[in-house]
Amino acid sequence: MRRSLGVGRRRFLSTCTAVAGAAIAAPVLGAPPAFAQDRENTHGHREHGHGGDVLVPAHRRGIILYTVRDATGRDPLSTDLPSGFREVFAQLARFGYRQVEFAGYGQHANAPGGAGLESVEGARLLRRWLDEYGLRAQGNHGFIPPSWPLTTADLDTFKKHLEIANILGMDHMGTGGDPTNSSYRADWDVAADKWNALGRIARREGVKLYTHNHDAAYGFLLDGGPLDDQGRPTRSSGVRRLEYFLEVTDPKYVWLEMDVFWAHVARYKFHTYTAHDGSTREKVFDPAGLVARHNKRYPLFHAKDGTVNTANGQGYDMVPFGTGVIDYATFFSRVGERNYHNPMVEQDNAPSSTDPGQSLRHARTGHDNLAALRGRRH
Repeated sequence: MRRSLGVGRRRFLSTCTAVAGAAIAAPVLGAPPAFAQDRENTHGHREHGHGGDVLVPAHRRGIILYTVRDATGRDPLSTDLPSGFREVFAQLARFGYRQVEFAGYGQHANAPGGAGLESVEGARLLRRWLDEYGLRAQGNHGFIPPSWPLTTADLDTFKKHLEIANILGMDHMGTGGDPTNSSYRADWDVAADKWNALGRIARREGVKLYTHNHDAAYGFLLDGGPLDDQGRPTRSSGVRRLEYFLEVTDPKYVWLEMDVFWAHVARYKFHTYTAHDGSTREKVFDPAGLVARHNKRYPLFHAKDGTVNTANGQGYDMVPFGTGVIDYATFFSRVGERNYHNPMVEQDNAPSSTDPGQSLRHARTGHDNLAALRGRRH
């Protein structure tokens, strides 16, 4: 594949920041829509089934390094715990992981290679360490140009990151943010034009470009009804924002990574909308159903778990993967394509200010529970 070297400095995009929103009250009787498909046994734990088919093959089990960002950022001169990319790679490989998704290329300055590995030379060093421990890079939450139309500097930086992706051996490169934070169809049309253009550039370099969701991106699009005082629509057809994005982007150039936790938060928060005629209508979001309808558009997932909390406005509290109530056995069974999808364990709150080893322990828990998922035999 061709590789292009650009200039400039990548803007770090943080991953998985919660989008604030008002709470939606649960129905008076029964569980709110968010929890309708969650399965728990009598002890309050999810049952994944035993003796069924492995749902996530060993070579597809991954983790986004944001989960262990405290470990990669640790000073190796002040701790006996794994620190820096190389030691963290070694530990993740011992746990059984075979893939990693980057969240930037920075580590502690005292780690081998130094602080900044966001360069061709840094990528070659990272690739050597990945190969050493039998790991594969399968994505990065990195630079998406903020400009549109693209500035020369942004285009050069984007091309530099595509070259880094190729050196690391990535099939995919993406971002931790939504294509736009807007509710309006016109803004999503602009975002689609931009992503189609960026996706074409990426494919010429042999890389698939993907965007990542938070909960708001699966809220309802405002696309009709009376206009407000700025001429913007105030009501919805019932189409969700990223559903529309899937319609208006080219499947040859644009892919998505579903964060399953935030998709379930969207299921809890966004289950009614005001139709063009002013009526209130219910439409419960089905994350697995959306993926099943557009399966090849979703090569990656964030496998992130939660326990029920209807008091926090989003329906869930984040917990280590496999210790919550989100029914991943059913999710992965429904979406299928187990040799195509790449689930990346993620836990935003795994690092602890008082327990330096927590994030790596939770990473191990995540891998073990991902490996234990089984489909039901028929």
